[in-house]
Amino acid sequence: MTILSIFDIGLVVLILAVGAASIGMREAFSAVIGFVVYGLLLSIAWVRLSAVDVALTEAAIGGGMTGMLMLGAVARLRFAKGNDSRTSLPVRLAAGILCALVAAGLAIAVLSPPEVIPTLAPMAMENLPQSGLGNPVAGVLFVYRALDTLLEKVVLILALLGVWSLAPDRMWGGIPGLRVYAQPNSKLTFLAQLLPPVGIVVAVYMCWVGAKEPGGAFQGGTVLAAMWLLVMIAGLTSVPSISQRWLRLLLVAGPMIFLAIGIAGMVLANAFLAYPAGYAKPLIVAVEVALTLSIGVALGLLAAGPPERVQRP
Repeated sequence: MTILSIFDIGLVVLILAVGAASIGMREAFSAVIGFVVYGLLLSIAWVRLSAVDVALTEAAIGGGMTGMLMLGAVARLRFAKGNDSRTSLPVRLAAGILCALVAAGLAIAVLSPPEVIPTLAPMAMENLPQSGLGNPVAGVLFVYRALDTLLEKVVLILALLGVWSLAPDRMWGGIPGLRVYAQPNSKLTFLAQLLPPVGIVVAVYMCWVGAKEPGGAFQGGTVLAAMWLLVMIAGLTSVPSISQRWLRLLLVAGPMIFLAIGIAGMVLANAFLAYPAGYAKPLIVAVEVALTLSIGVALGLLAAGPPERVQRP
């Protein structure tokens, strides 16, 4: 047995143990921390499966941004209900049964695969050079499943509108509170001054390299959102009101540019979301850059939550 085999076995055992511990924890805060650790361990498992794009997305979205949203939800529940926020036994039993059924269905699907697994991977790789992209994941997302990719970004904006709709009418257009996160202190301020320059460079690199290597708009946008949130939580910059014109323009810039290029394809390439010959890569890179900014702003505002105070005149 090799060292890598021992590492893989230990990783699987650790994932199962952390997952079980997260389910069994009685405190919501501890369960969320366990969930974040679980997501980071899964990202390592995806790396071992040579799915680096999936690993980056899991670490950024599954463990990072989702964990932060859940921490904010736990804090808000404490503000709303105090310490008594336990659910009733029937609800917990129903949730447990539902989770068991989902787990059983997934186990059947994984353990009973078809003899011949259908795949379009060879055809996608054969036609990938026509797009000018070296990353097959980016090629599939922006060439073969461009409509799905566009709708994913639209759904992200709709989710943000859903969060904003939780605010009272008198707060609409106001400023998110961010009161559920850590209070500013010297250590947090130091990190907020040190990390953003490095994080911005990493985000730009991940966006740019996504055309040839693992990376892309979602990963780069998540890093930008994390840096923005860090600066706001530390109090180095104020949280913008959701009525700011520049904020809303950045939110829709990515999907609108993507949609505009898709409509132009109807004229220049005879199909919606098609690219003219020889211009596929520059157009896709332009869409990726715009989407990185839109995703970063959307994720940052999702974590900030609904408006909680009125904008000052």
